[in-house]
Parts: sequence; C-alpha cells; structure tokens
Amino acid sequence: MKTESALEKVLASGNFAVTSECGPPRGAVPEKIREKAEMLRGYVDAINVTDNQTAVVRMSSFAACLIIKQMGLDPILQMVTRDRNRLAMQSDILGAYSHGINTMLCLSGDHPCFGDHPMAANVYDLDSIQFIEMVRNMRDKGKFQGGEDIINPPRMFVGAAANPFADPFELRVARLAKKVRAGADFIQTQCIYNVEKFKKWMEGVRDRGLHERVAILAGVTPLKSAGMAKYMKNRVPGMDVPDEIIRRISGVPKENQAEEGIKICVETIEQLKEVDGVRGVHIMAIEWEEKVAQIVKEAGLYSRPGAQD
Repeated sequence: MKTESALEKVLASGNFAVTSECGPPRGAVPEKIREKAEMLRGYVDAINVTDNQTAVVRMSSFAACLIIKQMGLDPILQMVTRDRNRLAMQSDILGAYSHGINTMLCLSGDHPCFGDHPMAANVYDLDSIQFIEMVRNMRDKGKFQGGEDIINPPRMFVGAAANPFADPFELRVARLAKKVRAGADFIQTQCIYNVEKFKKWMEGVRDRGLHERVAILAGVTPLKSAGMAKYMKNRVPGMDVPDEIIRRISGVPKENQAEEGIKICVETIEQLKEVDGVRGVHIMAIEWEEKVAQIVKEAGLYSRPGAQD
C-alpha cells in the first residue's frame, strides 16, 4: 500500500508548501539534529537533510532522517550520486523506505575537490537524471535498475534540484524538462535573489507546460551580512546576487544587517508567492534554523496544514 508523503499531501491539496533543511553535524551528535529539527516543528511541511553537502563529511542523511522521523516530523532524504554506485543507492532507498521515509531529493553532489577530502574518488555511476528515472521505476514499475522485481517497492515522492541562474541560461528550462520527463514530482530551486531573472525562467517553464507536471518550490536563503552577500555573489558558482541587494544590506549598520537580510528574504517570498507556477518555497537557512519560524510567520505562511503542536 502506498504511504503518501506529507509534502505530497500538501501539494495535492493545493496549499502553498514550505520546506526547510537541516545540515547534519560533523560528528555522532544526534542531539544536534533534534535541536535543529525542533526549531522547524510546526513551521514547515517537510525537512530536507543534506548529504555531505559541499563534499564535507557529516552524519549520513539517512541516519539524520531517521532521527527526525522518530520525532514525529517528516524528513526529505537527500542522496547524491557522487558517493554511491547504483547498488548502494537502491539499497539505501529500500532501507529508508522501510523506516517510513518516503520523500527524497535526487542530486549529483558537489565535486570532492571542493570539500575536506579532495583526494576522494568520484563514483557518479549515474547522473542525476538517470538517478531520478531509477527511483521512479523502482516506485512505479517495481523494478530494480538491473531489471529484477522488487518485493514491496519503495513508494518515494521524488524530488530534484534546479538552478535557474547557471550558464548557459537558455538551457536551464531544457534541463528541467529532462528531470520532469525522468519522473521528478517536485523541484527545489537554487536560492533566489534575482527575482526578475527567476520570473523569466518561469516564463519558459510555463511555455512548455512544465509547471503543470511538476511542483516547483522556489528556494530562498536569508543573508546574515553584507559579507555573506558578497561571498555568495563572487564565490558560489551558479549564484546570482544583484548589486542592489548588496548595496541595501551594506547600507545598514553591521549589527542590523542580519535583520535586514530577514526582511529581504520575506519580501522575496512575498514576490515568489505571486509567480504563476510556484507551488511553494524551500527555506535554506544555513546554520540559522532558529530564524525559519520568523520568516514563515512574517511571510504569511503560518500555520501549516497538518502541522503538529
């Protein structure tokens, strides 16, 4: 019997979805995951758990998701193709689903050269599009990637990522279309600061009718300081931070820049809510989970449907 994911239910009901994320700790510290997840309780519909983000070793996404599930919350398992071949990925998916984890995000993952183990070997047995298709076939056809039948297939609600700002811009919609065709049910985008460019991307999405085939959750990240804004603009590939954002946050005293960053994030969400085809937001408050409740409230997205006390 299919177990419908919490995020799937929210989107199916027509409500505007809200997701956020927890970065696992760099150690065997389950209390850290519980602390972060508790800050999000009642304010989001599901919680992403990153998988060795930026190629830095952390507690596994699977283990952290299990802790969150045991708290009565709804995790989204992130899995990258960088570290596993297709056998390991399918095995972990079966394991996660057997513990009631039924929503996942399929990613390629950052290259090890960016992380703390640059000598690590890449796997990349599958790319992200092949990965999505594999999970979809496990669910819908009850087949392993090698063709054998699965006993009690994992009924995963399948997500993927999209970057509307990476070059070449004109190919961004075509890449999204490939992920939709492969079987993605929802999309979480790169964090958005250039709303006008995002709107242009969404025009292309609507022109191809992709917004009717996949639920798009627009990504936002609150800026803590002018320094963070400049770093995101100059050092993070595929990021588009307009100069006007940097001027705005630089124009307030340092002690007030964090709150200005929150205001910018809330204003961005309010604009994104009005974009045709956007079905929700994904709030990536990097090591700043305590601010998610404030953002959700000020953006008029509280309370969440089905939220637990």
